[in-house]
Amino acid sequence: MEEADIPEVVHIDQLSFSTPWQAEAYRRELTQQSSHFFVVRLRQDVARSDGQQKADGGLRSIARRLSSLLRRRDQRPLRPAPRVLGYAGLWLWLDEAHISTIAVHPDWRGQGLGELLLVAMLERAMELKAAQCTLEVRVSNEVAQNLYKKYGFAYAGIRRHYYRDNSEDAYIMTVPALDAAYAQRLAELKAALWQRLGRERVR
Repeated sequence: MEEADIPEVVHIDQLSFSTPWQAEAYRRELTQQSSHFFVVRLRQDVARSDGQQKADGGLRSIARRLSSLLRRRDQRPLRPAPRVLGYAGLWLWLDEAHISTIAVHPDWRGQGLGELLLVAMLERAMELKAAQCTLEVRVSNEVAQNLYKKYGFAYAGIRRHYYRDNSEDAYIMTVPALDAAYAQRLAELKAALWQRLGRERVR
């Protein structure tokens, strides 16, 4: 994520959460060495070189494919797509990676972008030599829980009245060991995801 992305990230945040972050919070995050944020963009004119940005570029490539796919499926003009389609953030505390947020623009949900962002976060956690990865999820959000379980997250506890908007509880979910066996599993899941998205591209 770059500072120029923040207005659209905040807009997605507002569309996705009842207690969204303010722009200044994201600006602070971008200055923190322990914070790592990714975005999925619809841009073709950016070539960058570091590890996070290479992964980000791969996600943009998928997003461009999905844009073409949706146009072919609907056979009608779409309203202009946002430049930022989704974002995700991760914090590193000692040897624990914590996924703080994942959100996708409502117009682009159900296309695999959230799963791609989750993969990017897990890959970054392993690059940072984190021993485990955790997150919180609403107890009512079974769709997200099923995705996290697919990627090896297990229930590790509960935070009572965690969400300020309605005092809903949150499950703590954890991948307890980001080890070589998990790296292999993640690579297999990532390959299957790319294959699925590739098949959708040609339908």
